[in-house]
Amino acid sequence: MQEIGIIMNGVTGRMGTNQHLIRSILALRDDGGVELPNGERVLPNPVLVGRNERKLRALSEEYGVERWTVDPDLETCLDGDEEIYFDSQVTPRRPDALLKAIDAEKHVYCEKPLAGDLDTALEVTRKAKRSGVKYGIVQDKLWLPGIVLLDRLIEQEFFGDILSVRIEFGYWVFTGDVQSPQRPSWNYRAEDGGGIVDDMFSHWSYVLENLFGRVESVRCTEKTHIPERVDENGDVYEATADDAAYAIMELEGDIVAQLNSSWAVRVNRDDLLEITVDGTEGSAVAGLRDCKTQHHSNTPKAVWNPDTPKDHDFTDDWEPVPENQEFENAFKVQWEKFIRYVVADEPFPWDFAAGARGVQLTEASYQSSNEQRRIRLDELEV
Repeated sequence: MQEIGIIMNGVTGRMGTNQHLIRSILALRDDGGVELPNGERVLPNPVLVGRNERKLRALSEEYGVERWTVDPDLETCLDGDEEIYFDSQVTPRRPDALLKAIDAEKHVYCEKPLAGDLDTALEVTRKAKRSGVKYGIVQDKLWLPGIVLLDRLIEQEFFGDILSVRIEFGYWVFTGDVQSPQRPSWNYRAEDGGGIVDDMFSHWSYVLENLFGRVESVRCTEKTHIPERVDENGDVYEATADDAAYAIMELEGDIVAQLNSSWAVRVNRDDLLEITVDGTEGSAVAGLRDCKTQHHSNTPKAVWNPDTPKDHDFTDDWEPVPENQEFENAFKVQWEKFIRYVVADEPFPWDFAAGARGVQLTEASYQSSNEQRRIRLDELEV
């Protein structure tokens, strides 16, 4: 069995620890490595990198990862024999680290967003493309069970002509004064790369593009509904980043998408994320794990009459889509694909160009909100 060295920078954060280290790389090690097309297996061998020695040491001891280093400038770890550099740092630190890793001829894989602005995202994308290294960006939502089931319906042409998409995402994030918040304080500071548009619109970009078509225009309003929050040390701070965004997007194929994203909303739906698709032949609602449908032939005749009591439960008319397969952790699935891409040259379309389009949508959405107008998105040249 061969090993592949992976520099994991930023794994002391919530996402880096839980999804990328524990549920992906260590889970793959427990599985005996990633199986290649020829039947051989390759075992990921991580080295943990970060800025906090205490957290790195604790991760090393708890999970038995022997190799770790405090190396904020990456000078030492990039000199090693590791083949892959992975980055899940906060967004402002990511582009410089990626550029250094590309210079060191490492294959690069990173969390989204690729950068905090489009010019920088394109710079990183073009350098990676010229360098000859392999590169990819995390697009984990594509392997959530509910979205896999939704994609299956699209492939089977269940919807007929798709007319519209509605995405409802969010939940109430406690401010920290009475109950502890579920998200770190930097998420609410624009100067640290926070904001729900920065955090989520890169996701919406690839979800919409992979399932329905490229985003061609956006009309967005972003808000900071909660002006003050309490940080991890119990100190009150000003929330300078948006905690909610409301957008209408036009996609290829004359499809309209409506998206509400909020950390200041209380949930009254089946899941924290719901994607509703309406088509001429049928409709579907997908959550994180489930998907339900209503076909044209199964659609009740709704009649508007607010003067009489409601006598029909419309939710009963929907049918669940059977899973018919086992679902792995979405981050783990894409890690397997990236390792096969590096070692066995299998296709991996989720590249930095896709990441740059996510940054383009984020930037256009902020511009739309600031200028209160619809913004068209040109096709990027990379």
